[in-house]
Parts: sequence; C-alpha cells; structure tokens
Amino acid sequence: MKKRYMMPAVHALLLTGCAGSAVEADGSAILSEEIKYVALTFDDGPRSSTTAQLLDGLKEQGAAATFFLVGEEIAGNEELVARMAAEGHQVGNHTWSHMRLEEAAADVVEQEISRTEEAIRSILGGSDYWLRLPYGLLPQHTEHLVQVPLIKWSVDPRDWESRNKDAIVSSVLEQVKNGSIILLHDIYPSSVEAALEIIDRLHAEDYRFVTVEELLRLSGIIPENGVMYRCGG
Repeated sequence: MKKRYMMPAVHALLLTGCAGSAVEADGSAILSEEIKYVALTFDDGPRSSTTAQLLDGLKEQGAAATFFLVGEEIAGNEELVARMAAEGHQVGNHTWSHMRLEEAAADVVEQEISRTEEAIRSILGGSDYWLRLPYGLLPQHTEHLVQVPLIKWSVDPRDWESRNKDAIVSSVLEQVKNGSIILLHDIYPSSVEAALEIIDRLHAEDYRFVTVEELLRLSGIIPENGVMYRCGG
C-alpha cells in the first residue's frame, strides 16, 4: 500500500536563547543554559564541488549538519551521501525534483518523497529519512499523514537570492538564537563559504553545531511522524 501525505500540523518549538534558557510548546526539558545549540541545514544538494568542500570544512571545524537531499541529484554523488553519514551528519529527504507540491496530486507527492527515500536507502540502508518540503508546503487534499517527522527552519538568510557571503553571514548572525534551525543551500559556493564563517563566529560565542535530530533530543522532544518542527522561535 502506498503512503499518503497531507498538510501536517505545525509543532512550533520555541527554543529561545535570549535569557539562556528555552521554552517548548509542550513544556518539555530545556536546552543547556551554558552552551547554546543550533542546527545547520543544507538543502538542494548534493553537488560534487560545493558539497565536498563543505564536508571538508565541517570536518575541520568539528561541526555536525543536516543535509536534505534532492533525489535527482544523488546519482553520481553516492560517495558524498555515504560520506555525510560516515562523518556524523544527518541525511534527510527534500523530494525527488524539488517541485512545488501544494497543488500536486497525491500520487505525485508520494512519488516525489518515496523515490528519494529509496535512493538514500540504497546507499545508507535504514528507512524513514526525515523530510523537508520544498517551500515548506504540502497539499491539503492528501489523506494520510507523512510517515516521518518534517523539519522546517527558523533562520532563513535567503542565501539563494543574495549569493553574497557577507550578506548571508550578517543575516544569520542577526537572527540566530539558542535552538535555531538555520536554512542554507550547499549548491552555492557563497553559501558554503558563509557557513564556514558562521561556524567560526558562533563557536566564539559558545554555540555548538548539532544535527536536527540531536537538537530535538537536547530539547527533550520525541519526534512524531507527520509533525512539522520549527525551532528557534
């Protein structure tokens, strides 16, 4: 039986670092008051040149990240996907072709999601790779819940628009707080350069970079299938 998908409920986790503490919508455990945690996330890859450079930088700086992969970009980049997992990063699903899904038929939605999950599974094994929807949207006319947690974002520097490293860094530093999920795209050299500078700058402010799964766990959250998580206020 095919999985069916519907517009998920949004579980907006308010994880603010303004007073060195965090508050969740469900009242669960707080993040550390001494060390601040954020999740860097990268969409639309993998791409051989830029993603490889990013992985090199993340390894050098000891930072974990989460990669939401476009399925049609995986062929020819299987070694990069395997490397992501081997080096401690989280791998997720960003649909097959990055098409807008909000008006798509249920079978199209199912194919966009399942094809990418199968492509990732063929490399890494396992199942149920967490999902980030293109533009954060899914059609309301689909009937069944997504069978994995969904991840949105709380810091969006619109790196795809500016393609300017300094502008991206500045935007992230202005918005970031304890518990933020930062949205970037590893297909742009400017975004890769910005990400590595962001890590440097935030490390100096006692931030630690973890995967989205780790960020939710540190917040005392047990992820639920079909629920969309957006940290950072």
